[in-house]
Amino acid sequence: MPIITLPDGNNLNFPKKVTGLEVAEKISKSLAKQAMVISVDGILKDLDFVIEKDCSVKIFTSKNLEGLETIRHDTAHILAMAVQELFPGTQVTIGPVIENGFYYDFARKEPFTEDDLKKIEEKMREIVDRDEKTKREVWDRDKAIEHFKKKGEFYKAELIESIPKGEEVSIYFHGEWHDLCRGPHLSSTGKIGKFFKLTKVSGAYWRGDSNNEMLQRIYGTSWASQKDLDIHLERIEEAAKRDHRKLGKEMDLFHFREESPGSVFWHEKGWALFQKLINYMRMKQDIAGYKEINTPEVLDRSLWEKSGHWEKFGANMYTSKTPDEKIFAIKPMNCPGCVEVFNQGLKSYKDLPLKMSEFGKVHRYEPSGALHGLLRVRAFTQDDAHIFCTEDQITEECLIVTNLILEIYKDLGFENVILKYSDRPDLRVGDDIVWDKSEAALLEAVKATNLEYTINKGEGAFYGPKIEFVLRDAIGRDWQCGTLQVDFNLPGRLGASYVDKDGAKKVPVMLHRALFGSLERFIGILIENYAGKFPFWISPLQTVVIPITEDFNDYAIKVSDQIKQAGISSIVDLKNQNLNYKIRDHSLAKVPLLLICGKKEVDSNSVTIRRLDSNKQENMDLKTFLKTFSALNKASSI
Repeated sequence: MPIITLPDGNNLNFPKKVTGLEVAEKISKSLAKQAMVISVDGILKDLDFVIEKDCSVKIFTSKNLEGLETIRHDTAHILAMAVQELFPGTQVTIGPVIENGFYYDFARKEPFTEDDLKKIEEKMREIVDRDEKTKREVWDRDKAIEHFKKKGEFYKAELIESIPKGEEVSIYFHGEWHDLCRGPHLSSTGKIGKFFKLTKVSGAYWRGDSNNEMLQRIYGTSWASQKDLDIHLERIEEAAKRDHRKLGKEMDLFHFREESPGSVFWHEKGWALFQKLINYMRMKQDIAGYKEINTPEVLDRSLWEKSGHWEKFGANMYTSKTPDEKIFAIKPMNCPGCVEVFNQGLKSYKDLPLKMSEFGKVHRYEPSGALHGLLRVRAFTQDDAHIFCTEDQITEECLIVTNLILEIYKDLGFENVILKYSDRPDLRVGDDIVWDKSEAALLEAVKATNLEYTINKGEGAFYGPKIEFVLRDAIGRDWQCGTLQVDFNLPGRLGASYVDKDGAKKVPVMLHRALFGSLERFIGILIENYAGKFPFWISPLQTVVIPITEDFNDYAIKVSDQIKQAGISSIVDLKNQNLNYKIRDHSLAKVPLLLICGKKEVDSNSVTIRRLDSNKQENMDLKTFLKTFSALNKASSI
């Protein structure tokens, strides 16, 4: 007689074994109708899972993430089912749930077209209408392999062969169609609803290995209601308008070339934006007590071996052999170089915490298929800093860093921030005892912030646990940016020490900290968040002075010079084009202020201001203009 414990602590008693659906019905009929999946002692199960012993049960609907992800998982299966009904002979491989949707990889000679996607969507709706019942079976491993080989599903057979012996081989049926899957799934295809959309087709290597066959990946999204789907599709459309690659071209900020994949060619205005962010950060760090350093980009292999990077990160490093047979690496991280600076000269406990910052250029090999504009590159600049401190100082210093990060993000328009705490990965350096200390210290700091946080098991750096700072942008997307990591390992590996109160040498704790993370990536995020319409103080080009005719060129030049003397960026547009064309051209480039100069402005020593995205014009005395916009030309916290 199982006793079911519910999330509110109440118990339900049943005289015999019971299914998840029956538990839901016991609570309420409306809950049973809405139920998608259950969890039994924290493990997700189908609604028809039979409960035979005492346990804790949660019931999830489409309002819960667990329920929504189950809908998406089922929709992925229905996609595969539809493809095989429409295109016999197509092999299905894997089809997981991803953020906001799902995908499925297919082996098929002919490429899928846009018209094919429409046909597949229609077939998927037909399958939903058929309301095919879902059934789970556990098969013998060898039987399953043989079965899928006979069907011509060789990829699926390979997947089953890779399942460790002793693990269940779970097969889910939707009507007659079936697939290898752990589950859980909805009770029938009709429960999915029709709030889905196939979004695109791309290539994908089998098992993510470029040495394997190329497959076709169909992406889709699925939601609990038409309203949620519409909102998501609108967001996708808006995101396309905000694509930093498109805006970067329109605004003349940067470009990429095949001669140096994953490396940015910065144009004048893009580089101006880059430098504005660095100067702002430099000012904030100076106030916070950081000492700026700079370390070499190329370092001998021996240092990377000592640090552990050669073993744990070597596959992502660029290396070079010199004529004298020495091997060097372009640095993928700034940390070892910073420790080398710390090691110069005897350090006392009185010197700690010692904060060293560096705008260090690093290089990491990323697969070409992973590169994505500024958001995923091979060469980038980190706003890195390393804080050398004692164990007793960890929590306080982590809180100070967190407050600095939040202040900087607020200045840049991001006030919705959550934390992700990541502990030890499988691939790591250092003893478990050291990791225990590191994790406990950082988690204490996370809790002390009183901010919302999640825990990512096993996602820490190879040398220590970390906090990731996640920003939410103007259209609701989340971006992981800043990081804070506690490191008990690297300082000791590289011989760092300080003299403690008792005269004994001790190894300092090293806090790794990046606020933007990568300047390149953060600029990409900024472009998309603001759709290129930056706050005035970080706009790469803040004003363009436009004379109505060439008669007023001299006045326009004088105005522009005075603006630049006030610390505001400015150019004069003297091109032989009409006024409307110039306005349209500079508006496309997202210049915040266009200053029109004609006879009226010359006579009154003024400018006529046309703001971005406004057809209204206002006349302002030049002195007033300089005073007003000089005050706006800085971050709110400075």
